Amino acid sequence: MRRLFSLFAATLTVAGLAACDAVTLNELKPGISTGYEVRDKLGKPGIEWRNDDGSVTWEYTRQPEGTECFMVTVGPDNVLKSIENVLTPQNFARVQAGWTKDQVRRLLGKPRSVQVFAMKKEEVWDWRLPPEVSAEVFFNIHFGENGQVSTTSRTVQPQR
Repeated sequence: MRRLFSLFAATLTVAGLAACDAVTLNELKPGISTGYEVRDKLGKPGIEWRNDDGSVTWEYTRQPEGTECFMVTVGPDNVLKSIENVLTPQNFARVQAGWTKDQVRRLLGKPRSVQVFAMKKEEVWDWRLPPEVSAEVFFNIHFGENGQVSTTSRTVQPQR
């Protein structure tokens, strides 16, 4: 009974956070909202990238428990250009063998976890995806000892 209650409470918490994000993100309008409004509503980004066109992209990840990572781009005029959830099948398909960790981080945001397998000489980053029926789902990127992508995989863990 206690385990069922804990699961129910955790589900409500995650649903509540997702609802807050949806309301906050809907209040931000590309072409209208400013970078100041973005920071006021979403807080300090996890990381900031300067783009060649003078714009800046801010990362707002919902990992490790969430299933989204938003990249928010603000133009050099401090006007919001775009908000994009980057954890999509299309972006996962873009990852290629030979990519660096920086290239992966720039595309997908901060991973949920990083695991090092010393004997295999491999490091694996993963991102939580929306759950499937009775299962947790993760997208994994495997880096070889040279620090470059060697392969990707998907893990499905049945819920207990």
